[in-house]
Amino acid sequence: MSEAFDCDGCKESLYGRKYIQVNDVPHCVPCYDRLYANTCQECKELIQHTSRELYYEERYYHEHCLRCSHCSRSLADEPFTRQEDVLVCNECYRNEVSSKCVACAKTVMPGSKRLEYGGCSWHEECFVCCGCEKPIGGQSFIPDKDEFYCVSCYEGRFAPRCAHCKQILVQGGVTYRDEPWHKECFLCSGCKVQLAGQPFTTQGEDPFCVKCFSNLYAQKCAACDKPITGFGEGKYVSFEDRQWHQSCFKCSECSVSLVGAGFFPDGTKILCKNCNAK
Repeated sequence: MSEAFDCDGCKESLYGRKYIQVNDVPHCVPCYDRLYANTCQECKELIQHTSRELYYEERYYHEHCLRCSHCSRSLADEPFTRQEDVLVCNECYRNEVSSKCVACAKTVMPGSKRLEYGGCSWHEECFVCCGCEKPIGGQSFIPDKDEFYCVSCYEGRFAPRCAHCKQILVQGGVTYRDEPWHKECFLCSGCKVQLAGQPFTTQGEDPFCVKCFSNLYAQKCAACDKPITGFGEGKYVSFEDRQWHQSCFKCSECSVSLVGAGFFPDGTKILCKNCNAK
């Protein structure tokens, strides 16, 4: 009498039947599919042992169920990518989803390095400086209309240069006589102090701080002997070869202001009408 050879699941004899062993334990095909086959994520049916099983992101699929969501082609032997919640073959991704490089007009392939700016895309090797034509990559760049420049090329072509040292002004600076200057280059022609942010005046082409201009060029007030600079209480009165601060233009006897009033010169003095009549 022959030894029993039965399915571990249904206990039916396996003599003359196809069977599958799991851990050295035999199962008939129906029991094996029922106990061990995975369920297809797409159609929700069992993937029988005779079917090709595909596995992607912890999910199982029949070969014919793993398809491109755009063209329905089987992805069993095709490269594909996930776009949001659906799978797309590479061809559909290139044609319908992926962007095109604005430089060479070719598709930027999934997984390849690309650069994006202003809603446009470039292959990394296509995004080059319009000056030196070298790839910009991850470096800083400056857009100029539809062209892009690396910092050094842009500065060499477009950045203003200081009227004094002729070097590039990267930022800031001052404008004097319609020319740009570095703040540290715009100095008083006398004491060499920086003039940016403070009052200054000129003598010919040369800028001077108030102190140097007062000492070197300003007229002296006939009353207080201090410079008349044009700054602060800058209004003044001039008569013949003498000048006065407006606040100093007073009667030499009674000190009443003579601004806008008649006055009478008396040697080095100036007198109001009343004092002159005495």
